[in-house]
Amino acid sequence: MTSAQSSTPGREALLAQARAAALQAHAPYSHFRVGAVVVADGQLYRGVNIESSSYGLTLCAERAALAAALSAGARQITHVAVACIDAPPSAPASARTPCGACRQWLADLAPQATVYIDGLEESLTVKELLPYAFVL
Repeated sequence: MTSAQSSTPGREALLAQARAAALQAHAPYSHFRVGAVVVADGQLYRGVNIESSSYGLTLCAERAALAAALSAGARQITHVAVACIDAPPSAPASARTPCGACRQWLADLAPQATVYIDGLEESLTVKELLPYAFVL
């Protein structure tokens, strides 16, 4: 889903959109709904986690949003916001941040992006999320 933007929304606006997206997640097994918003070329792309009974086939929200952006022809991804709306307030950062596969996708497709994680105060770089990413 895209919408034209004249300027990049701020951190809180992007996290609010990620939380709203998470309400559309299909998480019948984990009951852990995740939403992501990617800003690319001045447009927003949303993604949600879509679970499969074969867990390895599950699509994470971050990868869904990145795929939506690239499928629409986006070239420069500048921001990523992720919200796990079912994480308890006391959940540690490790329960809120992207999985390893999503981190590698970010390293490959959005290496310069600023990453916002709902429940964490600081903004992160992709390199901070995955300091030793596999690169060719």
